Amino acid sequence: MGEGVLGVLGGMGPLASAEFMRRLTLLTTAERDQDHIPAVLWSDPRVPDRTAARTGGGPDPLPWLLRGISGLEAAGCGAIAIPCNTAHGWFDAMQSATRLPILHIVDAAAEELARLGVPGGPIGVMGTAGTLAMNLYQQRLQGRGYTCLVPEPAEMQALVTPAIAEVKANRVTAAYEPLAEAARILHHRGARAVVLGCTEIPLGIAAGPALPFPVCDTIDALARAAIRWAGR
Repeated sequence: MGEGVLGVLGGMGPLASAEFMRRLTLLTTAERDQDHIPAVLWSDPRVPDRTAARTGGGPDPLPWLLRGISGLEAAGCGAIAIPCNTAHGWFDAMQSATRLPILHIVDAAAEELARLGVPGGPIGVMGTAGTLAMNLYQQRLQGRGYTCLVPEPAEMQALVTPAIAEVKANRVTAAYEPLAEAARILHHRGARAVVLGCTEIPLGIAAGPALPFPVCDTIDALARAAIRWAGR
């Protein structure tokens, strides 16, 4: 199929990867079908829960992730995007298993923050309990001049985690207010912008009024990174 084909390792969750494909299309400058980025979506919702694997001793998702990568390699893809933040806890193992470059969603978020006019300083990071426990954003963004503020455990339990579950259950509208409240709390604590570091969270935030401070949508961030990779 050629080196210009993007592989998308999705299904985590299915709505988030479907939205990634939609945003990839809408953010690409194009006048006709042929101007768009050829892509193969591997959407497998059977991948074991990533947060449970990291925080609760659940089944290891890595064999499933590697199965998807192998399928995208066989399809002739030239790079891989993974519209799931928590799956990046297995980034090194996935990257070592393939010759294809994997676009890192945290690097994409950093580029998006710079585009939003926030090149450093304190930022808020919302995500799954697994993403925050693995320090995916905290470690990778520290070298770029960012300080990460994250929700308190009680805020995760009362607001963020239940709202992510609502999106996974296709009850997107119900997720808006708890997610917006968690973002407002981080902003009030000094965050110059809030990273929506779980690809379910932008779907919930989009279901209500826009927040009055910069938010970094990691679905859009990863889509823009893929567009840059494709040379569009």
